[in-house]
Amino acid sequence: MTVAKTAFRAALIAGASLLVTAGAASAQTTSPDDASARIAALEAQLAALQKQVSDLKAATAASPKDAKPSPNTTSVSLANGRPTFSTGDGAFSASLRGFFQADAALYDQSAAGPLATDFRRGSFGDATENDRARDLSDGVNVRRARFGIEGKVFGVFDYNMVYDFGGSGTEEAGKISSAWLQYNGLPMRVRAGFYPHPTSLEDAASFTGSLFPERASVAETVRGVAGGDGRATIGVFNNGERWTFSAAVTGNTVTTQTFDEQLGFIGRFSVVPFKGDGWLVHTGVNTNLVIHPAKGGPDVAATGGAVTNLRLRDRPELRVDGTRLIDTGNIDADSLNAIGLEFGALRKNVFVQAEYFDIKVKRRNSTLPDPKFNGWYVQAGWTLTGESRRYTTATAGFDAPRPAKPFDLKKGDWGAIELAARYSNFDLDYLAGPAGSAPVAGAIRGGEQNILSLGVNWYLNPVVSLSAAYRNVEVKRLSPGGLAFVAGATPPAGAQVGQDLDIWSVRTQYVF
Repeated sequence: MTVAKTAFRAALIAGASLLVTAGAASAQTTSPDDASARIAALEAQLAALQKQVSDLKAATAASPKDAKPSPNTTSVSLANGRPTFSTGDGAFSASLRGFFQADAALYDQSAAGPLATDFRRGSFGDATENDRARDLSDGVNVRRARFGIEGKVFGVFDYNMVYDFGGSGTEEAGKISSAWLQYNGLPMRVRAGFYPHPTSLEDAASFTGSLFPERASVAETVRGVAGGDGRATIGVFNNGERWTFSAAVTGNTVTTQTFDEQLGFIGRFSVVPFKGDGWLVHTGVNTNLVIHPAKGGPDVAATGGAVTNLRLRDRPELRVDGTRLIDTGNIDADSLNAIGLEFGALRKNVFVQAEYFDIKVKRRNSTLPDPKFNGWYVQAGWTLTGESRRYTTATAGFDAPRPAKPFDLKKGDWGAIELAARYSNFDLDYLAGPAGSAPVAGAIRGGEQNILSLGVNWYLNPVVSLSAAYRNVEVKRLSPGGLAFVAGATPPAGAQVGQDLDIWSVRTQYVF
């Protein structure tokens, strides 16, 4: 019942009451029989009006703006296809979550030749990848198929549990993607469990809202050093109006079992120094440390202790074929330190984002020099339909635009359409030397990968999206010789084992 209707009805009742009173007074001037009849009629009307007044008071008392929610009542909503159950006071809630991504790709590369003459190679010591590097597989792949639940408990706890049913380039066994509990009753939010703590600006955006189907190669590799899905983690989060801070101590992932677990640390701080109506600038720094790598065997002091290998490698920013074209191989390491610098800018429907990473590995029990690697990327997006990418200081990341007018052919609405571009560089060479030469002591010929990506993203609505992308991939990599790849298949030292290729891909995504 609106305020206007309530006031109008009250006025009518008050007016009727006055008429009843006036009628009763005038009845005193008529005959006794007529007066009695009229008084009886007016009293009946007055009783009816009084009942209406009582009903009006009850309705007003039950008005939604005055009603207090009961913790015992339960509400159900289906916003953007996501079923959510919550108590009346909001202290408890449960939302069902689902993520499905399917990719298809065409790899355009030179025709394959025999291993003896076609020197293109993948990961070190992997015969399968050496074969596949010469003929990357066209086809389709379920990138992610996840289902889970998230919500609140007693108002001060958040929780999240998501199970991954497989995907990621090859059909893997199901595993826990995240399972964590967060306490919000302190100045900082404290989260513990298995989850991907944000490692960089690229990682801060949801995987459902990233500009391209895969993160830039260097950002993806750094993410896997101490972070990534299903990582045992305890972390803290805090933010103000223009700044964000997070830090975490991490261990192994749920799918990794070692003799002694890895000990890592992730830290990130960002600030928005400039901000205006429809625009802002983001700056930040991040660090990803491996304090103690996982041990590969029993820690026998007499033999110098267990090997603690670290390895950096990645795919050409797509996982329909899982072959890695750059790879440092195993490095017996004491620690690793990756420092990243972040920059981002947003003005209405245009945004730019860039990061640079410097990676240093400290060798264990070795007189060889400690290797250093680096990488960077710059990317930009332009939403043709006018929507802006979403930035919040709680995550300090740029997420996908939300369509102002969801796709509807009958109404002539097309959702949001975004053009995307990126250039990335990832250099895993250290003292690589010139082509045709044997490597010097301590050299690592991991390769250098440069990728130009162009794409278009079509967000039909907040749940369904399609994307298409083109990548020009350039890999420069020298063979270290010996048995670095596999026996009988390692090209001579200094031979070029990289390649140039083009990749065309499309992705279908359904997320609630």
